[in-house]
Amino acid sequence: MTARSPESIATVHGTSIGNRLLAALPPADLGLLTPHFRTVSFEPDAVLVRSGDELDPVYFPHSGAIAFMLDMPDGQTVATTLMGREGALASFSVLGPSLSSVTAVARVAGTASQISAAKFRAAYAQSAAIRNVVQVHVRALMLQLQHVAACNALHLVDGRMARWLLQLHDRVPDDLLPVTQEALAQLLGVRRTTVTLTMSKLRAAGAVPSDRRGFVEIDRARLESVACGCYALMQRKIDRMYCQELSAPQPALAPFRETTALRSGRV
Repeated sequence: MTARSPESIATVHGTSIGNRLLAALPPADLGLLTPHFRTVSFEPDAVLVRSGDELDPVYFPHSGAIAFMLDMPDGQTVATTLMGREGALASFSVLGPSLSSVTAVARVAGTASQISAAKFRAAYAQSAAIRNVVQVHVRALMLQLQHVAACNALHLVDGRMARWLLQLHDRVPDDLLPVTQEALAQLLGVRRTTVTLTMSKLRAAGAVPSDRRGFVEIDRARLESVACGCYALMQRKIDRMYCQELSAPQPALAPFRETTALRSGRV
């Protein structure tokens, strides 16, 4: 994973609202941010922030998926969270200038509204609505961190891989996920050979109809059936939190797909 300059990560476009947090803001509060936004695009494997870097700028994703990777002393990496259009990267910068404890890597290409940390802090100080959406997002992020930590400690690799694939699917518009086995190995913190063996198990269960270079096709219903219970429980809690505490009208697309488990009331 090589470091990239902001210029190699981002391409400037016109700004639009596709982010769950931004869409929850009243127009006047959103107006504190929009003059300072530029919309950028990021490619797969783009490093948006590296561990030890200052948290600046702040990204509000409109599409794509960003993984927070923890770099271990032996050179291995493991994912702690996954973020898409429901979140904000570097939102902790509202607390003041600080360094990132993780490396944020784009796992799926997408776009985001970008704003400097200083401009974001100034708007945050002026707006109770901005403070509320940041607080909701941080609580959801902490909830995901707790569930992933417990899942990594207690559950087998096949259930954990199914969970990560479902989380990626929540942020991708179709059933063909643009993810490599190497990327899955980094998400799981395992060797590539372990991913290959686990993928074979999922394919035998019908959860992954095909796995060709750079893409994984999934059968969502079957994938949910082999995933550990963490996925449905975590998503239900996060969805409830967002629906109850972000009161403004939401974007046309929900932050997460409704899972089979949630539709049947089974968690």
